[in-house]
Parts: sequence; structure tokens; C-alpha cells
Amino acid sequence: MILSFVEHAGGSPEEPSLEALTLARELATATDAPLEVVAFGTEASALGDTLRAYGVETVHRVADDRLDTYAPEAWAESVAQLLDATDPEAVVAPGTDRGQEVLAHVGAKCDLPMAANCLDVELSEVYELSRQRWGGSLVEHARLDSDTKLLTAAPHEFSPETAVEAADTSVQPFEPTLDESAFRVSVDRVEESDESGVSLGEARVVVGGGRGIGGPEDYDKLETLADSLSGTVGASRAAVNEGWRPHDDQIGQTGTKISPDLYVACGISGAVQHMVGCKGADNILAVNTDPEAAIMQKADYAVVGDLHEVVPELNNALADER
Repeated sequence: MILSFVEHAGGSPEEPSLEALTLARELATATDAPLEVVAFGTEASALGDTLRAYGVETVHRVADDRLDTYAPEAWAESVAQLLDATDPEAVVAPGTDRGQEVLAHVGAKCDLPMAANCLDVELSEVYELSRQRWGGSLVEHARLDSDTKLLTAAPHEFSPETAVEAADTSVQPFEPTLDESAFRVSVDRVEESDESGVSLGEARVVVGGGRGIGGPEDYDKLETLADSLSGTVGASRAAVNEGWRPHDDQIGQTGTKISPDLYVACGISGAVQHMVGCKGADNILAVNTDPEAAIMQKADYAVVGDLHEVVPELNNALADER
């Protein structure tokens, strides 16, 4: 059996979990094993309706009201106990902060190796895999050999795909035995961001600004361009460090990793940490006065020019189209 860890919002699976589920189904198909998932929260019961299209045969809903909020050690202990009860061939989690943390705890509790941020897995006597290291600047080829393999799917590397045939999915409660000490760390509240509009990680078009923008007031022209393209605005670490944009807008290794259809990078040099965050973009358009800037070499399209002249011209052209 292949087990996949699914994060959800109100019973609707998050996209990174569907990406991980696609990898898990590939492993299940290759080993002729059933595909099952584990999920937390009372609303996880609703997952069966969606996940049958992805070939999931069983949803193990962890039944403990204390686990409706995130508690990393308690969640990991629950998964570890489920592993004891079901003995899966592998456990696949999304490469999110939560997915990485839970599976790392599981590995420590069960004395199992874990491979994070996997890009590809080939089956032989052991799992031959490639995975991202150093924030995506290095691809490592490794072998994963254990009774139960633990791995996470690198974000934006697997497209969520439904199964050829839907499954007859059942939802089964799983009741772990948990000590209160497992709840030493837990989420006590969630505060919604004041920002409106599409989030940076989900936007299909992102317009980014770096140190070359010049100041916070000059982001207005980027906002106009993003609005015209039904996108959102991001920033480089340098711009965030200057205080021109909030950290929520930061694109890069220590910010948000984006995978839009189009990324328009304005006044951004293209340091490796930034490129880690935007390499998932289908197309990159760079605007920079320096033709030798790193991002100009990696962009699909490049405009050598002053962004303060180029971006207003783009805005005017798009306004004329409307």
C-alpha cells in the first residue's frame, strides 16, 4: 500500500497535496498497490468525494478532536501509529512546511530515512530518486532503502492529475493513542492576512520588482501592470529588505516559490536565491538596463531598457487594448 498525507481546507484538498498524490499514485501503479491517504480534522470526511477521482481507495481520517488544529508532534505520532497498523510501502507528503515537518517527525519516531523535495522516483530494489537540495540550486541523485520509504514531492514539480478510473473510496476513522505531552506545540489561532486579491503562490501572472525599482512609490506602475494582466505583485529580497514591500510579497528561497504562466521581473538582478523562487514559472520576461544581469540570461524574453520607461509603455498598450 502507498500512503499519501493530504492537507485540506474545509474538506477540499490543497493543490500541493494533489501534486504529492499524483506522485503517490505513480508509485502505487508501478507496485500494483492500493493508494490510500491520511488526513486530519473532522472535515476530512468530505475528502472521499474529491479523492475518488484520483484513485484513492481509502481515506484514513484521524479521529481526535484535539487534532483539528495543527500540532506537529501529535500529528506525526498519529501517522506513526497508522504506519504500524497498515505497514505501507511508502508515505508521500506534499513539500510544504507542514508536510516536511510532519514527515521529518515520523522519520525520527520510526527510525526511517526521509527524502525531501523529490523530483522523480524510479523503482528497483530500492527507490532511485532525484531531489532538490540547497533550495533548488542543486539536484541530488540518491537511493532510498528502507522497509517504509518516506518522501515529499517538490512543490510545483508534479501536475495534479486524476486517475484513469475513479475509485470506490471509503472513509475510515483512525483513533490514535496520544499523550498530552504530544500537544506541547500547537496552533492556537489563525489570523487572516489583510491583503486582498489572488495570493502570490497561486497567481497565474506575477509582476516582480527589485532594487532597480528605486523606491516604494514606484511600485504603483507595477500594480497597474499586474491589474491589467489579472495578476499580483511580488518583490525581490533586496526590495523587501529596503522596506519597500512586506515579506509576504518576497519571491525566492526564503520567500514564496511561484509557478505562474508569466513572471515579469522588473529591475531584478536574478540572484540564485531569487531564481529558486521563480524557476517554476512557465515564461519569464525580464526588464533590466543591464543585458548581462543573471536574470536576463535565464529569461525566456528580455527587454534591455529602463523599467520606468518600459512598464508605462506596457500599461498604455494594455489600456489601448481594452
